[in-house]
Amino acid sequence: MGTNAFGQSLRRKEDFALLVGQGRFTADLVCSGMAVAVMIRSPHAHAVIATIDRAAACALPGVLAVLTGADYAAAGLGSIPSGSDLIRLPGTPPDQDFAFRPQHPALSQGKVRFVGDTVAMVVAETEAIARDAAELVMIEYDTLPAVVATDAALGGPAVWPEAPDNLCFTWSAGDTEAVDAAFAQAAQIIRMDSRNPRVQVGSLENRGAIGEFNPGTGRYTLTSGTQMPHGIKDALGQAFGEPADRFRVIVTDVGGSFGIKNALYPEQILVLWAAKHLGRVVSWVGDRTDSFLSDYQARDNVYTAELAGDGGGIFLALRVTSTAAIGAYLAPKGQLSPTSNWPAVAGVYRFPAIAVTVRGVFTNTAPTEVYRGAGRPEAVFLLETLVDHAARVLGIDRLALRRRNMLTPAELPFRTGLGLNYDSGDFPTMIDTALVRADYAGFAARRAASKMLRGIGWAHYCERVAGSWDEHAWLELRADGRVTALLGTQSNGQGHATAYAQLLASQLGLDPDDIDIVQGDTDRIPSGHGTGGSASIPIAGAALAEASRDLVKKALPLAADALEAAEIDIEFVDGSFRVAGTDRAIGWKQVASGLGNKMLEGQGWWKPTGPTFPNGCHVAEVEIDPETGAWDLRRYTMLHDFGQVLNPALLEGQLQGGVVQGFGQAFGEAIRHDPATGQMLTGSLMDYALPRADDLPALTLETLPTAAPNHPLGIKGCGGAGAAGGAPAVMNALMDALATLGVVHLNMPATPEAVWRAIQGAPISAKSTR
Repeated sequence: MGTNAFGQSLRRKEDFALLVGQGRFTADLVCSGMAVAVMIRSPHAHAVIATIDRAAACALPGVLAVLTGADYAAAGLGSIPSGSDLIRLPGTPPDQDFAFRPQHPALSQGKVRFVGDTVAMVVAETEAIARDAAELVMIEYDTLPAVVATDAALGGPAVWPEAPDNLCFTWSAGDTEAVDAAFAQAAQIIRMDSRNPRVQVGSLENRGAIGEFNPGTGRYTLTSGTQMPHGIKDALGQAFGEPADRFRVIVTDVGGSFGIKNALYPEQILVLWAAKHLGRVVSWVGDRTDSFLSDYQARDNVYTAELAGDGGGIFLALRVTSTAAIGAYLAPKGQLSPTSNWPAVAGVYRFPAIAVTVRGVFTNTAPTEVYRGAGRPEAVFLLETLVDHAARVLGIDRLALRRRNMLTPAELPFRTGLGLNYDSGDFPTMIDTALVRADYAGFAARRAASKMLRGIGWAHYCERVAGSWDEHAWLELRADGRVTALLGTQSNGQGHATAYAQLLASQLGLDPDDIDIVQGDTDRIPSGHGTGGSASIPIAGAALAEASRDLVKKALPLAADALEAAEIDIEFVDGSFRVAGTDRAIGWKQVASGLGNKMLEGQGWWKPTGPTFPNGCHVAEVEIDPETGAWDLRRYTMLHDFGQVLNPALLEGQLQGGVVQGFGQAFGEAIRHDPATGQMLTGSLMDYALPRADDLPALTLETLPTAAPNHPLGIKGCGGAGAAGGAPAVMNALMDALATLGVVHLNMPATPEAVWRAIQGAPISAKSTR
């Protein structure tokens, strides 16, 4: 395939090992002789830990240790690092900061603050003994009032005495004065209250960690599934109060993450501490209950959105107020989703002014973290459902309203109200083509023929990705002609081994099967940001391209020697080193054969000068049974602009997975708590409605690329796009069907009960519309 690799649907190199059971996930690395840890978690949402009696547990044969928060404090261990500074966007006050940032020790000290908070760790010879011992640990709690609802947090029972009003931070961005002036002059103001429910990510592989300590070197080794090995390494150094270079992080196969495994967790600290304390390798592998109770969760926002119009359907300004649940502790990246990606709320429209205010609040729930799109899907959902709502209120066709306000290619580059400079895209052609592919023209006939309530909806997005950090790449050419690439990103199911090999093949003219990809070892790979933000291929891929050029440059003297020519006369063309003006040429294997026991190394570095702007339009079509509220997604079409596409099959997989996650939020996913006790009511897959394959139709994808001016390979990034379009397209389709009965608004998740109640409360009977 060689230089023709770019743009081909190369089959995933990873899949054979996974399909025949040769995958190496964290649980697969647990072996006999390892000590096993089990966590004791709080059964209360908020309580004082009165006493812990571990005597009976410690006396059980096979128990190695029962460790508590008091032991943790005595060992001098510190807090899980809690977030970076609040991001600064245009209009963010320079003095804006956290009102309170609590400590988050890996074991609770004095109080528990959510159901699932880690209270103690039992380490034993086997998991069965550890679980039996955990049952023998007697803990007495004095319960306290708790608050679990986001919109009840401000003024509710205090999660932390230092934050009596439960405020973690207030953050704002945009031009408040311009927005206020636009609203003062507006002929029409459309208001919509909405929410984005709390979700549990539900990775296929539960979290796990294996800790080792070498007393001879004073170094720790953590084996655990994560997206960001080097970030975990640095965070461990902070938690232990030791230099980061004393920690090695190893990552093997990862069964899904979507952002939720990129931050440090208590168990990763605890297995290393226990390993040092006991002089044993200590493993912990969580079960599904652990995941529901203690994984970082996501979303959980309550909004008020207001749109100012001129009376003719032209947008004048957008104002958003958001309350975002942080949970009981500020997670390592807990402030990012509620703040940093609000620029996506500008969408594809020419809003003259935008202002956003966010209040991050503590609740007696698990901390929230970044999750697929990290704030972009939330912003797109709010915007696109607001535009549909505005069209219904104003009595303007949804498509016409969008077209009146949509940016055209002639207006690019365009600076949005939150500071982004859109540099590419053809948004009108995107939505027009998407509607053609979805057969929007035939929808009226399908609706008329249906015995159900049928609706169609769409969502158009533009997001910024891959513009915030740098990546390095290292290449090693060996004597057998194989090339190894080392990168600080980390695959957790995306297909990096395939995509990076394919990219290198196109640069070097090699067969992708002759290229090996190494990730997930902080000792072998000097640095790396990790995977996130739809940036692995755009940023690390560009670094690989730079490393390829460096490798070619360093190979020229070897090629010249082999060809018995002057180095200045050697050119590299289509994977061959050629004497210019002749047919004398050799390939990489011939060059490599002269290396002997040595390696030829190439290095590359890339930091983007600005983000890329992938964009697209999703169209969904649904049918609702008015008697039961049950509904089905009948058709789904996606049009996207990702710039140059490296591997169409991998791209389609990324989009399909993202759409399912967006659809899941519309369909039924929501973490629910008892408001009185704080107990989780959706703590298993029997209660939490993850979508299944047969809940969705075929998902049709087409790409409509435009150039990415700021990227050397023309790539824009795609990881969060499916989730960005999925939820709003489906909810807009549902509302299109329900609006025929006079239903005004419906929040996610649109469970059959919620839809049925909306129908029962509608001013128009469903029977009269059929």
